[in-house]
Amino acid sequence: MCTISLAMIIKDEEAVLERCLRCALPLVDEIVIVDTGSSDHSMEIAKRYSDFVYSFDWQDDFAAARNYAFSLATMDYILWLDADDIITEENQQKFLSLKQSLSPQTDIVMMKYHVGFDENGKPNFTYYRERLIRNNESFRWEGAIHEAITPHGVIKYADIAITHQKNKVHDPDRNLRIFEKLIRNGKELSPREQYYYARELYYHKQYEKAITWFTSCIVHPDTWIENRIDACRLRSYCYMALNQLHQALCSLTESFAYDVPRAETCCDIATILLQENKLDAAIYWYEQARTCVPDETSGAFVQRDCYDFIPNLQLSVCYDRKHEYEKALLCHKRAADCKPNHPLIQKNAAYFETLPTYDKANDEES
Repeated sequence: MCTISLAMIIKDEEAVLERCLRCALPLVDEIVIVDTGSSDHSMEIAKRYSDFVYSFDWQDDFAAARNYAFSLATMDYILWLDADDIITEENQQKFLSLKQSLSPQTDIVMMKYHVGFDENGKPNFTYYRERLIRNNESFRWEGAIHEAITPHGVIKYADIAITHQKNKVHDPDRNLRIFEKLIRNGKELSPREQYYYARELYYHKQYEKAITWFTSCIVHPDTWIENRIDACRLRSYCYMALNQLHQALCSLTESFAYDVPRAETCCDIATILLQENKLDAAIYWYEQARTCVPDETSGAFVQRDCYDFIPNLQLSVCYDRKHEYEKALLCHKRAADCKPNHPLIQKNAAYFETLPTYDKANDEES
């Protein structure tokens, strides 16, 4: 059985740190915690769970802090978590089974990361992250912001999920400040950094500047395909914010040059067409979204609702506007199968009961 070090970096995480450490304690053989400047009781909490608690002078560089934590780990593999991550009991059992059976030839284990949730707490935004990494100097973090370890060697995908449960909003300007400091200091942003910098500009409503950086990321020959596709989508949101709907559509369809259409992109195209009341075209693209199959092992940001709930919900709207009520009701029922308790489902159900065609359509579906 392999041995595992947990390596974490923390700052002012007293509200969530113990919750995280309780989840991880039964799974690992060593806990290494690096504090980057807490002013609360984080270090006191950390010392209850580990004798290996260190301080690190913050350098506006997450990779530097994580690499320092990794350098202190002594076990076969290193697990990383953020303080506001948890591991459910079910996933703890899966993790222990993996620990007992993991081939010593494995270099990296990819695990699901649940970062978005619906109104019932069900994950609807998930992607794979490098989570368990062989303790080897060839695996080190890169990137001051949105740091990552490039997976290579023998890679295993595990059906284990880490759940990100934030309880506070961190400084919303931090990432943008760090990126702009890097640029002022003459740093040439990598394609991945260009993507994330453009995202920060978009979040800060600097749409025209964001478009420039998204375009730079998209055309760069070394940009990862999933970043390129997502950059097309986010650039379209910038165009929509500027009320440039044609450019938004062009940005979305450009993504088809890089790979098969994603349901997320199809839904975005259909939403613009629906906004323009081009109902048949919107129906076509929502139907395309329904036929897409999510590839969760690609590392892409998969928004599960775009593959079933959203297209069915919106198809119901489209058919209703066309006065094709039986088709509208069918799509409503498909959406309800996905999320029966969603407020929009309840609202739409009440609406359909007011229609004279409801009873006939309902009988045909029974």
